[in-house]
Formats: sequence, structure tokens, C-alpha cells
Amino acid sequence: MSGLRAKNRADRHHRIIEAAATLFRQSGYDGAKIEAIAAEAEVSVGTIYNYYRNKGDILVAIVSMEVNEVLNAGRGVVATPPRNVADAIDTLIGIYIDHSLIYLSKEMWRQAMATSTQQPDSPFGQTYAALDRGLTDQTCELVERLKVLGLVRPETDVRATGEIIFNNMNMMFIEFVKQEAMPLAQLRAAIRRQNKVLVGAIAAI
Repeated sequence: MSGLRAKNRADRHHRIIEAAATLFRQSGYDGAKIEAIAAEAEVSVGTIYNYYRNKGDILVAIVSMEVNEVLNAGRGVVATPPRNVADAIDTLIGIYIDHSLIYLSKEMWRQAMATSTQQPDSPFGQTYAALDRGLTDQTCELVERLKVLGLVRPETDVRATGEIIFNNMNMMFIEFVKQEAMPLAQLRAAIRRQNKVLVGAIAAI
């Protein structure tokens, strides 16, 4: 019986998240009402408030879903990376970037970033920061794996290198989100151009 309840709870949670993501895109974050999300998800308004205190909690849940999916995909790259440093980094970064607009629009990302900045000690801010740390850690894990494989110079500071790669990507992603007309391909090209300098400094061959 408890298994069925857990399954039903997970199903309601998934429907709410999908409905919110759809309405945030269609109506904007501010324009989407809890009542409309409930109707789209085919649950009561009370059910939504059983899961989330406000729209901000729903938004961070969508961000969490997005980041956890790319982390899962990224584990495969870390385990068996391409045997070329530039290709390995580009493959991992590509997963992060190419997945970024599946659930969230640029407007939703701007809202999430603003909330995490304005309320860093809130549950939203802490969750957002933890997700960023997860992505940073995975980037560092990739550099460590490349080092173990002998593709990265042995004197390379793995942690610092991974942080530089992620922080640079993150800053450029912020610029991408700010410019509504900027396509993903332009962002990917800009990141590749800058990473080329770093790869030249750390690649063993």
C-alpha cells in the first residue's frame, strides 16, 4: 500500500512540474497562476501547496530536474570520455548546454538566477547553489579522469582546472540567458574558443 502511495505521489509531483514548466513558458513566470498549474496538472490547488509553498519552490524543482538529468548523462562521459581532452570537455559541456532549454526558457532561467542571488540563504538559493556545486564537481571529476588516463599533464591542479572550466561556462551561460536572441550554437562556439586556450595548457599530448 505504501508503495502505491509513493507511486501516486511521484506521479502527481511529475504532473505538477510538467504543467508548471509548460505554463511558465506560455504565460511567463509572473503570469502563470497556481490555479492554472493545478488545472493543467489535474490536481487541486491544495495538492500543489502540499508539495510546494509557492511558485519559487516549483521553479527550483524544475531546475533540479534539469540539472539532475544532465548530471546523470554526464556520468557516462566521465566514466568513458573521448580520448582527446578538447573533445571530452566539449562533450560534457555540450550535455549541460544543449539540455538547458528543454524544461526552462531563458526567462525562467533569469528568474531562477535572480531569486538565487537575491535570496542566497533561502531554501531556493541553497538548492540552486548545491546544483551548481554538483556540476562543478562533475567537471572536476572529468579532469581527474583525463589525468588518470594520461591525457592531462600530471602537474595539473584538477580542482582549479575543473572550477575554471565550469565557472567560465556558467558566466557565458548567464550572458546567453540575458540575450533572448542568442542561439545555443553561438554559445557553444564561444565556449569552445575559450576552452581551446585552457586545453592547450593542460593537455599532455
